[in-house]
Amino acid sequence: MDASMHAATTRDDAQTALWNGPAGQAWVQAQPMLDAMFAPFSDLLVGHARSMSARSVIDVGCGTGATTLALADVLGEGARCLGVDVSAPMIVAARERAAASGSAARFVCSDAAHHAFVPAGADLVVSRFGIMFFDDPVAAFAHLHNAVRAGGALSAIAWRGTAENLFMTAAERAAAPLLPALKARRPGASGQFAFADRTYICEVLERSGWQDVDISPLDIECTLPLADLEAYFTLLGPVGLALRQTDAATRAKVIETLHEAFQPWVQGASVHFTAACWRIDAGRLP
Repeated sequence: MDASMHAATTRDDAQTALWNGPAGQAWVQAQPMLDAMFAPFSDLLVGHARSMSARSVIDVGCGTGATTLALADVLGEGARCLGVDVSAPMIVAARERAAASGSAARFVCSDAAHHAFVPAGADLVVSRFGIMFFDDPVAAFAHLHNAVRAGGALSAIAWRGTAENLFMTAAERAAAPLLPALKARRPGASGQFAFADRTYICEVLERSGWQDVDISPLDIECTLPLADLEAYFTLLGPVGLALRQTDAATRAKVIETLHEAFQPWVQGASVHFTAACWRIDAGRLP
């Protein structure tokens, strides 16, 4: 089915507009780099699905499909693995990857907060950095709770705060003096660091019906080739978006400044940083 045919199942809000515009295209372009950088997180989620012998899994905010594809591969024949994302460009890329590899994984361009999942049809809901973007998190997680069978589970990974993720915010901090139009992050707004507060996450999940909520710190060492660093900071995040609207001289100055700003994380031919996250687990009681 063409991605445009899913328009009725996606919300017309800022997040949908963002991920169907330049941000979504940037993630498609950066897919190999991001898949390699975030592979440890996908491995954790796939390992959990395997340990509980899940046969039906929903991947929320699946992006270009790395985790969903890995789930389908590991869980094997007969497993139902569905990736859901609001970004049409990323879903197109995910479907192309599935077709090229012969994967049984399925992908739908839709808002997981409202998508018509089969009631109580999933064993497990997973998400690798895809749950922080809901405009009404309590309603969204209640909807996902209804999609999981009795005895099923939620397993997700979200970023902790900006102070613990200096690598993730280095580009915007360093580039801000050069990019007056760069939009500052709003504390508490939906987005990458919306789930920085552990107490807030607990309240959201408990209010939406999940039980046995367990939230623990997860610190993962991530790497990317030094050759990919410039693509990382010029394509992604607020700086990547801002650079699309700058003149050549400003862009060159920003790039020079950012290469210097990222030096603390450069080790030889690689870039190394610690991703400070939450491992979020919860269940639906029998």
